[in-house]
Order: sequence, then structure tokens, then C-alpha cells
Amino acid sequence: MLRHALSVALPACLVGLLAACGNGEQVEAPVRPAMVVQPQLAGEMADTYPGEVRAHLEPELAFRIGGKVTKRLVEVGERVKKDQPLAELDPRDVRLQLDATRAQVAAAEANLRLVRAERDRYRTLLDRNLVSRSQFDNAENTYRAGEARLKQIKAEFNVADNQAGYAVLRASQDGVIARRMVEVGQVVAAGQSVFVLAADGEREVLINLPEQAFERFKVGQEVAVELWSQPDQRFPGRIREISPSADSQSRTFAARVAFTEGKVPAELGQSARVFIAHDGEVPLAVPLSALTAEKGQPFVWVVDPKDSTLHRRNVRTGAYGEKQVPVLEGLQATDWVVAAGVQVVREGQKVRPVDRNNRMVDLAAKE
Repeated sequence: MLRHALSVALPACLVGLLAACGNGEQVEAPVRPAMVVQPQLAGEMADTYPGEVRAHLEPELAFRIGGKVTKRLVEVGERVKKDQPLAELDPRDVRLQLDATRAQVAAAEANLRLVRAERDRYRTLLDRNLVSRSQFDNAENTYRAGEARLKQIKAEFNVADNQAGYAVLRASQDGVIARRMVEVGQVVAAGQSVFVLAADGEREVLINLPEQAFERFKVGQEVAVELWSQPDQRFPGRIREISPSADSQSRTFAARVAFTEGKVPAELGQSARVFIAHDGEVPLAVPLSALTAEKGQPFVWVVDPKDSTLHRRNVRTGAYGEKQVPVLEGLQATDWVVAAGVQVVREGQKVRPVDRNNRMVDLAAKE
């Protein structure tokens, strides 16, 4: 009898002690983290093309004169500044030509001094009527010819001086050396490409479009770009240009895709994927792990950006994909949905939204 009384009394005492310790107040549950994502364009309704991040401007740098390359001052991937020397040609021939032209300038100046003195002497004699007008005119014409000859030689000297400077190839603007096409000791012609410079500034993605579907693509068409370094985020873009002719080996058409947002964390050489939607409206999609159902009704948990609380949102879905589920109704592109652990959350629960790298997400800023 005593044992029965103790077995009843002890739990009652423990409950009383716990209530006393808590002063009768309910302990608030801690805010748990929840991984959230925004709906993206359904990948199953778009074609995907691999690409590479390139510079918007990629000028091919070349010497303006021909000659033998004696120095290569930069390597591929090296960052350069505007007017920085990149390579040099053997300067001996252009220097000899410059020296020869300089000597011709000196000879033309000496000749001009001589014919000027001769013209002045004939003018004095003409004033005294010691020579005829025709003799003076001949002296005047000789002086003018000497003047013209000096101007011509000076122009040739300026050309030779410029060509001596052309023996050094300089960067046209700030950027990164993307390609090198010559080596030291190689003889190049004027205008032959030596380097390709990836200029600083805008970045874009180079893709190849298939020949059989070429008519579906056009300049200005909107696309979405996904960088391999950020697989969970897509950036809006558009087709900036399409090559008018196909590559002779791959039979594909090169196309350039420009980003339409201000700043995109794309670095030269990065791999990327470009999603080009099919004709017609493309639905949004969420990860498979974000979808759950009750009594045959699929729904997702949407996070309220004001107070980070969860609310159930019924949706209508399309055909399930390998990783995504197209959502035909019920979601907006600006919504944030819980992407994992949807079976253990409840209506009105407050959460701490994080991304896949467990970093805090500011819902209001990215809405």
C-alpha cells in the first residue's frame, strides 16, 4: 500500500517542482533553421546548352609591321594594363630606316638653306635690274621645290619613327591575356594575330547552338544562365549575337549570351549552362524535396518575409522531373519555399531562413 502511494506521489511532486521552477510560464520553442529557395524556370521545359564565360570585348592584338619576334613579355592568363608592352620585334631594320630618313631630313634642310640664299641674292640683283625676271622666277621655284621636299622628307621621317614604335606591341586596354598565337623566333606579318585580350568590363557566355534547331533562336531572346560555381541560382540574360555561319567541323552556330543584371559573379573561363525556354509560357519549378501532400493535395511551405513564419500553400503541379517539380499554379517567382524537412514543420512556425551553405537569407532584400 505504501509503495503504491509513493508511486503516485512522486510524479505529482516532480510536476509541481517543474511548475514552480518555471513560474507557471510556457518555455518558447527555439527558432529552427530552414533551408529556403525561390522557384526557378522548369528545366524540363527548356533546352540546356553548356558554355564558357568570356569577355564582352576580345580584341585580337597584332603588330602593325612585319618582323621577327624577339621578346614575349606576358603569359596566358596574366593581367595587363593599357599600353603595357606585350611583345617586341627585331628593331634593327626599322631603326636603320629611321636613321636613313633622318639623314635625308638633314640633307633637305641644308638644300633649303642653299636655295633660300640663292633666291634672296637673285631678289637683290632683280631690284638693281642686274638679272631678268625669268632668272629670279627660276630661283624662286627652286626654293619652293626645296621647301616641298623638306616637308615630304619630314613626313617620311614621322612614318619611320612611328614604325620604330610599332616594333613593340602594347595592350589596347586593361584586361587578361586569353590566348597566345606566336612564339619567340617566329616571323610574323603585319596584322597577324599575336594575342587575344579579354578586356575588363562586361562578361558573357559563349555557347554553340545546334544546326537542326537554329530557326528557334534569335538575337534578343531571353534566357537563364547558371554558373557551375553557383548551381542553385540562375541569372537572367539574352542572346546578344549569333554567328551567321556554322562551324565547319562541329556544324554548330556560335552565340553570345549577355547578362541583363548589373553585377554577376562570373569569372573568365568559368563553366556555365544556358537555359533557353521552349515556345509558350514556362512554369516555375521547385525541388522535389520542397513538395509534400495531404489527402492527395500537394502543397509547399512558404516563408512570410515579414516575420519568417511558415504558411501552407496548395499548388497544382505538372509532370515530375528528375530533380524538380513544375508548379503550374499557386506560386510566384518572388516566393521563398522550404526546400528540406517539410514533414517536420507546422503552420505558423517561425524559422531562421538559410541557403544551402547555411548562410542567412534576407528575404525582404531578395524578394
